Order: sequence, then structure tokens, then C-alpha cells
Amino acid sequence: MPQNSALTGELQRSVTGPILEPADDGFAAELAGFKTNIEHRPDVVVGLTSAADAAAVVAIANQAGTPIRVLATGHGLPAPVTEGIVVTTSRLKGLTIDPATRIAHIEAGCRWSEVVAAAAEHGLAPITGASGTVGCIGYLLGGGLGPLARTYGFSSDWVRGFEVVTGAGEVVTAGATEHSDLFWALRGGKGGFGIVTAVDVELVELTTFYGGSVFFDAPEIEPVLRTWLEWTNSLPEAATTSAVILRLPPLEFIPPPLRGKTVLSVRFGYVGDSPAGAELFAPIRAAGTALIDMVGEMAAKDIATIHNDPTEPGLSWDRGVLLDQLDSGFADAFLGAVGPAQQVPLIAVEIRHLGGATNRDVPEGSAVGGRGGAYSLFMVGVPDPGLFETVLPAVAGQVLGAVQPWTSAENTVNLADGFAVPGSWEACWPAETRAKLAEVRSAYDPRRVFPYGPA
Repeated sequence: MPQNSALTGELQRSVTGPILEPADDGFAAELAGFKTNIEHRPDVVVGLTSAADAAAVVAIANQAGTPIRVLATGHGLPAPVTEGIVVTTSRLKGLTIDPATRIAHIEAGCRWSEVVAAAAEHGLAPITGASGTVGCIGYLLGGGLGPLARTYGFSSDWVRGFEVVTGAGEVVTAGATEHSDLFWALRGGKGGFGIVTAVDVELVELTTFYGGSVFFDAPEIEPVLRTWLEWTNSLPEAATTSAVILRLPPLEFIPPPLRGKTVLSVRFGYVGDSPAGAELFAPIRAAGTALIDMVGEMAAKDIATIHNDPTEPGLSWDRGVLLDQLDSGFADAFLGAVGPAQQVPLIAVEIRHLGGATNRDVPEGSAVGGRGGAYSLFMVGVPDPGLFETVLPAVAGQVLGAVQPWTSAENTVNLADGFAVPGSWEACWPAETRAKLAEVRSAYDPRRVFPYGPA
């Protein structure tokens, strides 16, 4: 019997969920992620239905010396997997809200849109990411910077506990008072510790805030962007904002005023009353004539409409870094690299204002990297796979070269493009944090059944 078939047989005898090999119907569908250009072909894929399933997979993998990688619900793994076992968590869909404690118990198959909707029924909201299609677990393991980050910090700061199947096959609860070293690591350390099957997240009391997005045509991009950069220097922590240059195709799903144009969108979220929010946003409205202005009082359950990220899977290429404090020289370099006069195959280049609560660690400490970042820079390439290997990396390299004087020495792992760029993984954590993470991985995954990192 072939080795992978023997492994499959062991899994079938011990696991309730589906077990699929490459020749089986449904294999590709089970492994499909948000980035359709990333195709996984491991020896076997296991669809988890419980923490007990996960523990059984870990025990078998340890005995066989086979690596495990986790494909959580949402945007998926950043690079193709070609060996070992992949476990999928999409069937773990449990979600409960305790309005008295404001704790959401979220299983690993949930996306943020589901949590947002459930919390809103109680006048509560999670500190979520910009996109509702992102899976909760993978996002939180990397820290997570959302549309209200300056007010509430990294999303992982609101985690109160993890249910984890460790590399030793134990089902443990990691929190502030038990397995606190693992709890520290999972809040920002990303991968290599085990299979997170559920998370407890504290919610905030929030039903409305002042926010949305406004769009400016190409001739307005430079004055509005320069105004935006200056404006961010005086914003209170109650306000979070980003500015993105979008090169939009002439397609029917694009609103007519934006269709086929290069535009600047300013995104805004202010936790406070509408008159104060409107006054705070007034300098941006005065900086140019808007094509579309959708900034106003909005329901917290509609937070994903601020960024209006794609909701359907597709071809995707991206890269991101953190930036230090910016000035007018940065505006010159940035516009010279990606402004409306440039012909670059980038459909979105976003600068997000950080600082405020993102700069402060939680009292008990966490492994989140990038707390010193003042801004982030994120690039999304034209969805043409012919450009992914050479053209887009070269273009991104040129852009990063232009803004290098303002680029932070640190990064945060959810922004980094996997391990594609030499040194990108190391930049996500200070050396001391990386060393501590390695110790925690060794303690909870002694046989390194969950490979993680560039090595």
C-alpha cells in the first residue's frame, strides 16, 4: 500500500470529517481559498468537524512524521502546500454571544461578517478587520489592523482565550491565567503552535459611528493626498483613516462615476457623534471636489462598507510594509512612483494611518509585531497571473525603493507576503520576540509537526 494511502487509512479510522486524496472528487474544492491562484496539493486533506478530530490528526501525524498545515476559513495560506496533511476548519461554525460578559465564542470556521452580524443583535461589535470575508482565527493570530484600529488597537488585543490542539496532541485552553505563554504567542505570533479550533473575543458596545469613504478624480489626487498626510498629524485616537489610489477597470460592477478611472479614496472611521465627526472630516471634503461622498453616520454592522473589499474569491497578488512618520518628501516620492501620471500594474496602493492604540501593548504582553509603525503601505497587483512571478515583484520593488527612507525596520505579519521576500519574516518581530516564539513552539510542538517560517 502506498505510504499516503496508509496515512489516509489511519485518518479514516480516527476522524469523523472527510478525508480526501488528490485523486478524489472534492479534493480541490476542499482546498480552495480566497486567492484562486494559490493551488494546494498535499498528500491528504482533512475536513475537521471538532477539536477531537484535530487531536486525532495530530496524533497520527506525529506517529507518521508527517507535517500538518492549517487552512482556516477566509483568505487562506499565502503559498502552495505540496506535501503532508492540510486540515481545513470550514465546518467549525459554532458562534455564541454572551451579552452580559460581552464575550463572543467563535469557532475556527467563522468569518468576521458572521460575528459582526451576531454581535449587532446585542448592540455590540467585534474589533474586526476591513473585510467581512476574512476568517477570524488566521486574522487574529497575526494581530489584525482594522478600520477602527487607532481607537481600539490590534484586533488580537481583544482575544480572551484560545482553544488549541497543540503539536503534542493535547486540547488546551490558553488564556491569561492558564498556558499564558501560549496565549502570549498566539496573539500575534501567527503559526507553528497547533490547530486553533475556537477563540473567545471581547466585544465593545458600539452601534453607530461616523465613517465611510469618499472618492476624488485623478486631478484631485495630489492636493487631497497632501492634505490627508498633513491632516493625519493632528487626528485624535478616536479617528482611523486610510488613503488609497485605485486604478479601476471599466466594468459594470464599478459605479459609473468611478468606472475606468484612477481615483483616490479616503476612508474614515470616527468613534463619536456625527457633528464632531463631520467637523473632523471637513478638511478632506474641502481639499477637492468629490466624485462620490459616502461618509456619514453608519451602523457598526456595516463596517465592511468603509473599504468595500472584494467579497468573491479571485486571482490576487499583494505586498505590504510599515512606514515611519511621513512628510511632504514622502508625498513627492509616493506620487512619483504610483501617482496618476504613472503607468503601473497596481490596482490599489493604500496608506493606512496607524498609531494611537496600536502603539500600546496589552498589559500582560503579546507577540504582536509592528506596534511602532506610524502608517502601513499595502499594494494589490493587477489580477493577471502572468505578472505575478516577475513583473509585479519588480514593480513593488521599485515602489518600495522610492519610499525606502520612510520604511520602518519592522513589519507586522498579516501585511507581509508570506516569506516571499528575503528578510520579511524576520522583520515581523524583534529578535527577542522571535526567540521567545521559538521557545513556545518547541514547548507545544516538540516534533515540529506544524512547520512555520522560512526555514
